[in-house]
Amino acid sequence: AIAATNIVAVRAVYRKFRQVRAGAADIVPNLDGLVTTGGFLARLFRPLFGLIRQSWHMYPLGILFGLGFDTATEISLLGISAAEGAKGLPVWSMLIFPALFAAGMSLVDAADSVMMLGAYGWAFVKPLRKLYYNMTVTLVSVVVALTVGGIEVLGFIGRYWDLQGAVWHAIRSANDHFGTLGYIIAGLLALCWILSALFYRLKGYDKLEAAS
Repeated sequence: AIAATNIVAVRAVYRKFRQVRAGAADIVPNLDGLVTTGGFLARLFRPLFGLIRQSWHMYPLGILFGLGFDTATEISLLGISAAEGAKGLPVWSMLIFPALFAAGMSLVDAADSVMMLGAYGWAFVKPLRKLYYNMTVTLVSVVVALTVGGIEVLGFIGRYWDLQGAVWHAIRSANDHFGTLGYIIAGLLALCWILSALFYRLKGYDKLEAAS
């Protein structure tokens, strides 16, 4: 469902980008409005966006996000703690698990924030860049959604019918190592930003906006 929704978004953005590339000068002044309009959910929840008026308003939002973030990992963390507690591990020793979880999550989220700050800092300088970057990232999100969903579905099919073979073994291995897949996706997003910036520069798309 996420992939299908983003495919529609990519198609709309790509259509506008082709019009600009073909020399439609009247579109360029309105590019910023086209990009920031958003999709169906953005329009639906737009009144809630008005609640964030100051930078510090993001902190309570972050706490709310953190409470519901990565439920599967939190359940696993509770399970490990309960299992170790049943074996007689002291409470103070069990606290190392949530501490490690918080440290790892903070490190990854901080690195992700720095990377995305650089990416959006580059993209939001000009409306045409924003359009191009949104198109690229949304396309990557389609690939990621199809990959993750496909691995989940194929893994379920393989387990249900006990299918054998090299392909099904690889799918089971991917399902058992979703953490590694997360690292690959994060690396893919970073690579996407770098290649997007290089391709944009090589194609000289900045000149399109200047010429228009």
